[in-house]
Amino acid sequence: MPTILVTGAAGSIGTMLRSRLARPDRLLRLLDTGLVDSPGRGEEVVAASVTDMAAMTEACHGADAVVHLGAIPREAPWDRVLDVNINGTYVVFEAARRAGVPRVVFASSNHAVGFTPRADFPVPDYAFPAPDTYYGVSKAAGEAIAALYSRRYGMDAICVRILSCFPRPADPRMLSTWLSPDDAGRLFEACLTAPSPGFRVVYGVSANTRGGWVSLAEARALGYEPHDDAEVFAAEVFASSGVPDPGAPGAPADPVFRYLGGEFTFPSFDADRLS
Repeated sequence: MPTILVTGAAGSIGTMLRSRLARPDRLLRLLDTGLVDSPGRGEEVVAASVTDMAAMTEACHGADAVVHLGAIPREAPWDRVLDVNINGTYVVFEAARRAGVPRVVFASSNHAVGFTPRADFPVPDYAFPAPDTYYGVSKAAGEAIAALYSRRYGMDAICVRILSCFPRPADPRMLSTWLSPDDAGRLFEACLTAPSPGFRVVYGVSANTRGGWVSLAEARALGYEPHDDAEVFAAEVFASSGVPDPGAPGAPADPVFRYLGGEFTFPSFDADRLS
């Protein structure tokens, strides 16, 4: 039975993916430092940190692939980002190598290229790093680690630059950047099953009417086809946010749309403002 090790399985994306990656002939090995709720049939739980080489290597034994989601999910002080997001990603890839795991799917982020200006949309799949935060730097570093392990050791390594993966879009920007839970399942399943992908960088976003911010060419080349569209939530989002539709005639420019990274590019994310 194929075994998929999922790090960060108790996090928001890990929780969404569990049911969507479940298969009758597949074992999901769920790893996290937090509580993984109610493991069911076809699941087993490992309590460990992605920064623990011995524990990660043991967890990787017998796995056919790793889905690496474990990370601090937003901006944080440098020492925390360095320890969990950068060193933790190195540990995951090195543990996979030691255990002979042939494939790692790494949850990168659009914040690795967050300072890409709107004039450059759609952002290419392999766009040069333009991180908007320490968090974005950590994802660019993770992509570099993935490239190294793919090219030096022959590992299949797919980096998914996720945009905004939530149950539903929460603000006007997400009407362009939303990745629905079901589409996330489709994308990660394609990453797990595409034959011999080698090293890839792809974007994770749904088929949003207001999209077109990033390329989907490489994701589609792996077999991903998004089905969902944030536009069904547009009226509700604008009503609850109290801001005008930026696409309406005469609407003022919203600075959150200036760069791909949105508010992560704002001065409020500067290092001296981090607690």
